[in-house]
Amino acid sequence: MQLQLQLTILTILIHASLAETKRSLALPNLPSNHLIRYLNTFPKLKGQLPANATTRTESNRACWGHERNCSEEARFQTPHCPGDHTGWVQSKEAQVQTFYYQADFGYIQQQLAELTPLCLPNYLTDSSLECTRYLRFCRGRNLLVDLRDLPQREERIRYHMDVLRPGQLLGHCDLNRTRLTAEMEHIGSALQSWGPELRNFDVLPQPMMESDACDLVVNAPTFIMKIDATYNMYHHFCDFFNLYASLFVNQSHPAAFNTDVQILIWETYPYDSPFRDTFKAFSQRPVWTLSDVQGKRICFRNVVLPLLPRMIFGLFYNTPIIQGCSNSGLFRAFSEFILHRLQIPFQPPLKERKLRITYLSRRTKYRQVLNENELLAQLEANEDYLVQRVSFERLSFVEQLAITRNSDMLIGMHGAGLTHLLFLPNWACIFELYNCEDPNCYKDLARLRGVHYATWEQPELVYAQDEGHHPEGGAHAKFTNYRFDVPEFERVVAKAAVAVRAHEEFPKAATTTTQQHDEF
Repeated sequence: MQLQLQLTILTILIHASLAETKRSLALPNLPSNHLIRYLNTFPKLKGQLPANATTRTESNRACWGHERNCSEEARFQTPHCPGDHTGWVQSKEAQVQTFYYQADFGYIQQQLAELTPLCLPNYLTDSSLECTRYLRFCRGRNLLVDLRDLPQREERIRYHMDVLRPGQLLGHCDLNRTRLTAEMEHIGSALQSWGPELRNFDVLPQPMMESDACDLVVNAPTFIMKIDATYNMYHHFCDFFNLYASLFVNQSHPAAFNTDVQILIWETYPYDSPFRDTFKAFSQRPVWTLSDVQGKRICFRNVVLPLLPRMIFGLFYNTPIIQGCSNSGLFRAFSEFILHRLQIPFQPPLKERKLRITYLSRRTKYRQVLNENELLAQLEANEDYLVQRVSFERLSFVEQLAITRNSDMLIGMHGAGLTHLLFLPNWACIFELYNCEDPNCYKDLARLRGVHYATWEQPELVYAQDEGHHPEGGAHAKFTNYRFDVPEFERVVAKAAVAVRAHEEFPKAATTTTQQHDEF
């Protein structure tokens, strides 16, 4: 907490000093504890600040955790692995390190260590291409993508592995085809690697701009995304989270967190999503799809192929998590980044310190709570709780986030809406009322984010309307509705409330907290 206070004070000094001297230094729009780490990453930029805006404190050593010289004490966050080590590791240290490299900034460190040139330039105007292992992340310069044949495709493109054909991805550089071919192991599906696209890479005989082959030149740095979903929050946030992680892998220039970038979604379907405002955290430009550039040869000055949503042993969707650990700093940083960039307001708990409970009411055919009114009436009668019932389907995503960020407990049935747990305060609890026989999905996501997880504990006290009928046949717990025992519901909520209040970051008084609260 002392380090956090120092970081906040330092950021106040930075902004105040800049205002006083009326200097126009291009700093990215980041939360205070992110900004100081950004400045420590780029010391030349930090050196341009006024002398009275920097101090010799521990904040000058603050780092994310992927840097080679980053000490454990200075990392953004330390994993929480209480008790004896469990799982297949032989020591507590190995347990913590395993989690860190599975799901935290250690994963970024591994990607950076794996970055390997696949096509080397000879001159500054040449092309280049470098990728991590299995082509999970790549970036290049001066590359040409030939999309002239797309308008003739009969079907719309999504999850296709044949968008590009041989010779439709070009660059003027020395291609190591043997090395490129050796990284094609994870080419089993479109969302696992960039192999389906890069296997078609070929060499231009002359530099891109001298080839007279560009119908459109894109000067803005471009992130080409193969997205998992648009209407399912859980799956679409696999996309957003991996895009955020890719900013760190690509962080070789002070412009790494700028928003003057182009997003290109690798499909011809029009992009529409209830979560589309999230892209505003990354780019100030309208999102493109292949339909916006099809029929042309596109030349990209700088292009990034970010980490993908369904990588083998990847982040978020396929993250393996060692037993006994939680609290990924990378997931917390993502939460703070999105909330800050989208300007979601935050208020600490009220003076009475009542627990703010948000109940997600479903308006879907299945997984409705049949005695919802009865359950909530019992909570509303408790003077220790402030209870609100919401249907997120009726609210904009920004409005949804404003509710989540200011909830101490979020309650809901198994479903994509529980992905909102990513944006709860650090002390909060997600209560998955019933997991519908899918026990690990949101439990694991809660572990990664570092919030408390609760779920129904007495299976004999939950009553299904029927056995459930999967659309493709057979009984299925996700395709029916439920009633819940009221006293047991109250008991689980009370148990979770104790965990929330016991959290070290839960405000103990009515003073304004700096946790997840930005002054800028």
